[in-house]
Amino acid sequence: MLHEKIKAPDFKLKNQFGEIVSLSDFLGKKVVLYFYPKDDTPGCTRQACAFRDTFTKFKDLDVVVIGISKDSVESHQKFASKYNLPFIILADPNQEVITKYDVLGEKKMYGKTYLGVIRTTYIIDEQGYIEKTMPNANPDKNAEEILEYLQER
Repeated sequence: MLHEKIKAPDFKLKNQFGEIVSLSDFLGKKVVLYFYPKDDTPGCTRQACAFRDTFTKFKDLDVVVIGISKDSVESHQKFASKYNLPFIILADPNQEVITKYDVLGEKKMYGKTYLGVIRTTYIIDEQGYIEKTMPNANPDKNAEEILEYLQER
């Protein structure tokens, strides 16, 4: 996991519409950058829907919400459409950005160990520096916790 107060690594990835999006596109705005394991799985769906349900509040605070997983653009299109997700979802099938942000780690399921995306959220400030990190984010509470943090500032 990356540390607070360091420059967030820039990147270029395709969103759910196949358009190239760069972190540097959002300099001057706060960005919530959340990494999640897989489209359309229970925890990831709950997390995405929580961001959807609070999206207006993020927009009112002039905060950009971006989700990243290793799923394809096509998978993101279906996921965003199925759940009416109004925010940016970026495809990182080669896990380049996932690796840069140090959110790939050892996970266990059904007694087997594997390498997977650790659900992690970064809040990036208007100058492109990591303001806050939220490791092992709870999919049910993550969006609300971020909103509370941002509203207190």
